[in-house]
Amino acid sequence: MKLLKNVMVLAAVACGLLIPGQVRGADTTYRYLWSHYTGWEPWQYISDSGIMKKWADKYNVKVEIVLINDYVTSINQYTSGAAVGCAMTIMDALDLPASGGIDCDVLVVGDYSDGNDGLVLFNGKSVKDVKGRNVLIVKDSVSSYLLSQALKAEGLHDADVTEVNTSDANIGATFATSGVLGATVTWNPILMQVRNLPNAKLVFDSSKIPGEIQDLLVVRRDAPEPVKKALVGAWYEAMSIMSAQGKQADQAIEAMAKFAGGTVPEFKAQLRTTRMFYTPQDGIAFIESPMLEKTAKTVTSFCFDHGLLGQGAKSADFIGIELPGGKIMGDPKNVKIHYNGQYVKAAAEGKL
Repeated sequence: MKLLKNVMVLAAVACGLLIPGQVRGADTTYRYLWSHYTGWEPWQYISDSGIMKKWADKYNVKVEIVLINDYVTSINQYTSGAAVGCAMTIMDALDLPASGGIDCDVLVVGDYSDGNDGLVLFNGKSVKDVKGRNVLIVKDSVSSYLLSQALKAEGLHDADVTEVNTSDANIGATFATSGVLGATVTWNPILMQVRNLPNAKLVFDSSKIPGEIQDLLVVRRDAPEPVKKALVGAWYEAMSIMSAQGKQADQAIEAMAKFAGGTVPEFKAQLRTTRMFYTPQDGIAFIESPMLEKTAKTVTSFCFDHGLLGQGAKSADFIGIELPGGKIMGDPKNVKIHYNGQYVKAAAEGKL
């Protein structure tokens, strides 16, 4: 039986189906996945600079930061068990891993999009000009949410457009050749590229829905405590460097801009449309604010209305969300999202 169990474990690892944390030892490497987005570019700096290794060594664990060029693929890999954590938005945490039964800890709300996501049209002046068009989009992701909110704000409906599912790895190039009635919803750094094309216009962005597109550090709830502490510690060390003045900050921003495929001025412009929470104190203030619960209700309602909470969902309360302080939104018997602020509080108190 022991041999059979070992064979099954090896097969699960080979298929990417083993949940990290179920098999633990000195040689276990915990993978954290991210994809290109302005607020997540720090992860590559955290890896390349040695910050991640420093914090992993402190807690005697091995953590690998891995770039996945396709956003949905990164979340699917996390959901399948191929990684211990992943950078994602609150909506995508709900409609992918949580709806698939994965119990998730939100360790850090790193930022919210404050203009980093937007709707861009060729030969259009307002949101109303998108009516009847095909919209290039990472379908059923937070981009679909933003599009729906944009349409609603102008008295339009989801059925007034056709969403064309397009990988974020290809969406910029596809939009550039999409013709005079081209339309897309995307995020930075891609958004900056497409909005600057001739005859392209940004007609709606996330600054009009502040706090609703939250960008998160998500890990499996059963992930080892040392891994959680190392990830949070590494994140806030990078944040302190980014937000400071001097040579080290300049080098960090330059590295992030280069990895994002743009210039330093472009990256700084993108940061201005990202409400970064550079300190743990800022992060705590956000998750303990009334905005968090209000946003969670708005997002879960959207997910339910669009059939994204799974076949068993009979209401927007199908998936429970644990807010800081222990309050449960939704079904207390099916809590899959936990805003776990203990590590951010430890960072704020200098106890990580």
